[in-house]
Formats: sequence, structure tokens, C-alpha cells
Amino acid sequence: MRYAALILSVGAAGLIGAMSWYALAQDTTETATVAAPVPALRLSQAAHTCLSPGDLREAVAEKRVVEPVAAIRAAQAAVPRAEIVRANLCRRDEALVYMLTALRRDGQFVHVVVDARSGRVAGQW
Repeated sequence: MRYAALILSVGAAGLIGAMSWYALAQDTTETATVAAPVPALRLSQAAHTCLSPGDLREAVAEKRVVEPVAAIRAAQAAVPRAEIVRANLCRRDEALVYMLTALRRDGQFVHVVVDARSGRVAGQW
């Protein structure tokens, strides 16, 4: 029951988008560099604004950011054995970051921030 409530809170649209990115991550051979150890991070929701899917595609096409697949792989390496359920490209302090939500097997959510330029994990909370 708790698991179902958590999935419903993620939102159907975000889940579908994240799952398609997750499927792409499984099919490609790109690798992402992961920074270790990962520092803990505290972010308020007001500290960032996320880009639309069109803006995301444009940023990737212009090579301003790494592909979402690289960010997903970096987050998977930072939170092993967790499923990525949401991924957004957001503007934070004049920089672009991927904000990913991972669902661990124990039912806990972990939020991972990946630097969009380098593809390295910048932190998690």
C-alpha cells in the first residue's frame, strides 16, 4: 500500500518520461563519470526552475548539457539497486543540473543532483 501511494505521488507524466529515459539508459553504451563520494545536499523547491521538454531537447542538441542517459547512469551509480522514477533538467544558481529521483528497494526516495555540463554527481538528499 505504501509503495502504491509513493508511485502515485510521483505523477504519471513524470514517471512515463523517466521510464523512457531509463529504457534508453539500458540500451546505450555511453558511460558517465561519477564523482565519489557524493556529498549530502539540501535544496528548497524555490531554489530551482525546471526546463520544458522542448528546452531540454534544445540544450542537448546544442551540446550545452550531457544527454539525460548519462545523468541517469551517474545517478544509478550513486544509488545502486534503485530505480530512477523522475528526471528533470533544472536551472539552479545560473547553472543547469539534472534533478533525479530514485526509488530504493526499501521504499525510500533519494534525490540526486547531476551537473548537466559534466555528467558528474553533484550531491544527493
